[in-house]
Amino acid sequence: MRLIVVVIALLASFPLFSQSKKELIAEIDALKAQIAELKKPKEADTSDVHKKASYGLGVIVASNLKMQGGDSIDIETLNIAMRDTYLGKPLIMDKEKSSVVVQEYMEKAMERRAAKVQEESKVFLESNKTKEGVQSTASGLQYKVLSSGSGKAPAATDRVTVNYTGKLVDGTVFDSSASRNEPATFVVNQVIPGWTEALQLMHEGDKWLLFIPSSLAYGEQGAGGQIPPHATLIFEVELLKVN
Repeated sequence: MRLIVVVIALLASFPLFSQSKKELIAEIDALKAQIAELKKPKEADTSDVHKKASYGLGVIVASNLKMQGGDSIDIETLNIAMRDTYLGKPLIMDKEKSSVVVQEYMEKAMERRAAKVQEESKVFLESNKTKEGVQSTASGLQYKVLSSGSGKAPAATDRVTVNYTGKLVDGTVFDSSASRNEPATFVVNQVIPGWTEALQLMHEGDKWLLFIPSSLAYGEQGAGGQIPPHATLIFEVELLKVN
């Protein structure tokens, strides 16, 4: 009899418990929505010269970090460290310790980036050489003729005038005389080996796509911050004149 009374009591309380659970779930959902709203990135305020300079400094710092391979930096922690340092608050790591940690991190980050670029370049060139119209030379240079001219071919010591656009294999443009509307003039054997070889195969009026492996470009050093180590380069080159 006592067991029956307990069961009845539990059954009687169940609707109330169920209702409370629903309310709790609703409150949790509301809190999640509020948290998500707080986590949304705020639009930068650049309404005065100080805020504009602050935003500009952030652009420069972040661009340099990404260029050097620090693409896995925790932004929130970075902001806290900048705030604490700027406001003179106690630091978890002093400047000397921070320098050691950052140097080690950036070295490893650059190594990872170089390895990734090297592998991407290898895969790209292997795939690219099988595409229609792409020709390869013994050095590893690949090229595709876009249009043909009828002028003369330069020798290694000739000066030439060209229009070009240079890209990485991911499509990033790192230089373009065409976009500046300023053709470049130089001696054929005073540029990267891939260009020197390709230009001597071209004639005035030719427009080619060049696919230059890093061994014929900037190798393991890269160049100018924009071209990482071991990068394959893609150039659209138009030979305007042999001087």
